Amino acid sequence: MVTAEVAVAEVLVEFTDAVAAPDGKTYTARACGSEMADSGWQGWLEFYPDGHGQPIRSGRETTQPNRTDTVYWATGLTPVYLEGALRRALKPLVRPPAREIPAPAFDGPAPNLSEVDPEAESILNPFAVYRRGEVMLRKQLSALSGWHLVNIIRSHRLSKADQTVLDATPPAALVELIVNGVKALETHATK
Repeated sequence: MVTAEVAVAEVLVEFTDAVAAPDGKTYTARACGSEMADSGWQGWLEFYPDGHGQPIRSGRETTQPNRTDTVYWATGLTPVYLEGALRRALKPLVRPPAREIPAPAFDGPAPNLSEVDPEAESILNPFAVYRRGEVMLRKQLSALSGWHLVNIIRSHRLSKADQTVLDATPPAALVELIVNGVKALETHATK
């Protein structure tokens, strides 16, 4: 059985000057370090209140390749750095918990218009409007955009032309195609 060695923390430097917190309370600071499990060294600061109270510590302040470099880091710390580290230790940043993101509502993107069931896309029934008169049908069709007209043609199977051909056809020609198609089918149905 293999057991992992526990890294022993050590005090690298104890600072002689007191470090003042924003509330005026003073602390004695120590730079500490230990070897990390995945090699290298880490350093942090511990602050001991002058008088009474529990010590506090900072998060990891440095990562170094070895003990010598960690000691070098600790010996270069300034009073200003220590004050900032004390403020961070007294009021550490708190990362909000990650909110759970719900699963997508759909299994894929919306289909392209050319893949949609044509019956579902017709904005009006040209046969019903034609029964009120050809003029009424032409008037209502002329108010629609080209893509609406193409959907009407496809939905009511008024042409066997390819989608790309219909898309390139001017709206006035699409209106004629619909009117002529409806007239032909209506005439055929009444015979």
